[in-house]
Amino acid sequence: MNAPEKAIEIRLASRPKGKPTPENFETVETEIPKPGEGQLLVRNLYLSVDPYMRGRMSDAKSYAAPYEVGEVMHGGAIGEVVESTVDSFAPGDIVLHGLGWRTHAVVEAKQASKVDKNGAPLTAYLGVLGMTGLTAYAGLIDVAEFKAGDTVFVSGAAGAVGSVVGQLAKLKGAKRVIGSAGSAEKVRHLIDDLGFDAAFNYKDGPVIDQLREAAPEGIEVYFDNVGGEHLEAAIDSINLHGHMAICGMISQYNNTEPATAPRNLGAIIAKRFTMRGMLVGDHFALRPKFIAEVAPLVASGELKYSETIVDGIRNAPQAFLDLLDGANTGKMLVRVAE
Repeated sequence: MNAPEKAIEIRLASRPKGKPTPENFETVETEIPKPGEGQLLVRNLYLSVDPYMRGRMSDAKSYAAPYEVGEVMHGGAIGEVVESTVDSFAPGDIVLHGLGWRTHAVVEAKQASKVDKNGAPLTAYLGVLGMTGLTAYAGLIDVAEFKAGDTVFVSGAAGAVGSVVGQLAKLKGAKRVIGSAGSAEKVRHLIDDLGFDAAFNYKDGPVIDQLREAAPEGIEVYFDNVGGEHLEAAIDSINLHGHMAICGMISQYNNTEPATAPRNLGAIIAKRFTMRGMLVGDHFALRPKFIAEVAPLVASGELKYSETIVDGIRNAPQAFLDLLDGANTGKMLVRVAE
């Protein structure tokens, strides 16, 4: 006789000091939960691991509440409805929700979005057609105020967000698009597969020198996923009245001491550039326009996307650690099935 199926959860075991380790996570088997009034039981198929999750492992005050020690980590997930207590969802429906890092989730129906499983590969709704793609679109268009003819520099350009930013800029008429990445293979991918005009491996030498060489006439737009040395280099190269969208600073997430501010920040006075932080949650009103523009580009193959998929819910912690080390190309996802 087969044992009854169990649910598996990944919980935060302790808060990391500096770089997270496997010991900061705990894998727990538990009973499959039951949905209550207005809720769905969802069997997760894929979950997203994202750099912002590192900040939520800390109890420092931030824009989002920290994960609680002993509680399930959570984030974007896509899954199949197993049970429903509401008329608007039925078993077999595929939904997007925010309770990842577990095999089974009880989700409030009002916090689940139905997904057309025939419209695109399911994983796309966690990446290029999900929060990732919207971040790229809103950051480039709204925050960085991109216009045709601009030269654009994207740090972390082989990642899920950066790769979409660069391609969108090219499709919308950028004069030149430059990306940084952490390996020769990723540099090749940016140029040969994604159509960047230039790219460099930031490990090969000072970013400031490599960017000057790649953008001899300077840049109008900088999309920042990395911070630190990259931000300093962008300040050096940005032209008068340029725009910077500060989306992430992954180079600093594991710092135990405050990072040194860009040493050339005073150039903001002479160059009068705009530097603006962004959170995708401020831009959800753009989603219909984003889907209308970007979904056809994905369907036609004009906008390409990559995924790094790790199998098994128990491997989610290692997938997250690998993400922080830059081991992914494109979106890092976990296929939940055992």
